Amino acid sequence: MQHKTPRYQVRIPDKYLRTSAAELGRLAAELKARLGSDLCILGHHYQSDEVIELADLAGDSLKLSQLAAQQDQARYIVFCGVHFMAESADILSSDEQVVILPNAQAGCNMADMADADGVAAALDELSAISGDARIVPITYVNSSAAIKAVTGRAGGACCTSSNVRNVFEWALAPKAAGGGGAEKILCVPDQHLGRNTAAAMGYGDDACAIYDPDLPNGGLSADDVARATFLLWKGFCYVHQRFTPAHVKAVRRRHAGIRVIVHPECPREVVRLADAAGSTEQIIRAIQQAPAGSKWAIGTESNLVNRLAKRYGDQFIRVLSDAPALCMTMHLINLPHVVWVLDNLAEGRVVNQVTVETDEARDAKLALDRMIAIKAVRDVTKGKPD
Repeated sequence: MQHKTPRYQVRIPDKYLRTSAAELGRLAAELKARLGSDLCILGHHYQSDEVIELADLAGDSLKLSQLAAQQDQARYIVFCGVHFMAESADILSSDEQVVILPNAQAGCNMADMADADGVAAALDELSAISGDARIVPITYVNSSAAIKAVTGRAGGACCTSSNVRNVFEWALAPKAAGGGGAEKILCVPDQHLGRNTAAAMGYGDDACAIYDPDLPNGGLSADDVARATFLLWKGFCYVHQRFTPAHVKAVRRRHAGIRVIVHPECPREVVRLADAAGSTEQIIRAIQQAPAGSKWAIGTESNLVNRLAKRYGDQFIRVLSDAPALCMTMHLINLPHVVWVLDNLAEGRVVNQVTVETDEARDAKLALDRMIAIKAVRDVTKGKPD
């Protein structure tokens, strides 16, 4: 499986690295005030508390995509997330706006498990194997702009974990009814999101087949493709794949009455044992609506879980695993890099601008616009036996 090399990040001046977090926070607030309405800072929920405190707006991938598209005043959008998110913000914002990623090395391992040429080749291979069945790509927003462009050109859509079920249902609906007219869906790049969504829609495991980009024809036979409705790219999120059935069983033994809620990027066997599964926003909503005294083990990134535990102190909230589940690339966005970016903007300099080439952006926007037009599911998916 291919992995891209990290994007180049200049070493920021030592003064930012040597300054205390408290002083950096004070400087950031001062710089934000100087830049005023020219600046909008977007922060993903997986960021550290000190970065989220600086953000003007916070959310998951879908919410931040929507917010980026709505920013019609800010000249500078500083995206505290990872590279694919900043690319999406550049595609959805106006040509006059500048999108900045504080640390250019903040990528996504899952997104790097697929590439545009490989996805285009997979569509050709699978179509040939299946006898020219209509295969529509549904690409997780955790992907490069180049893959989103392939998706848009092929009549597919992007999705997030909040709206993936509705996007799948759109793809499988007839074109005459406004759907994608798919006979089969190629799910890129997260196999677990695809499999868990198919199960939530009532499909059995035999409706799914793994496409391995490192093997001829993805390692699939004609019979494999014929039986499958969902062709799952062999990719995963290393943060969510760390959760195991043993974690679910152990936390239930230790904490009577605890409820387990996990992200659908977790493996199927973990989601099967959980009480519920949902996107970041769906998980947050479930905790918000829970009564005092509720007990939760949450299978997602630790920063979010710890923030929820502090915010809802009348509930017992912990990470599903005993060890932290941290997205290390998200952690490359930190106060020193954010202050460095703001300092440069205050002096009239733009650093770490993220841009997507015009033709690629046009095609990628087709897939992103379809994603944004399809509503998210508000609530978590309740657990049930397969």
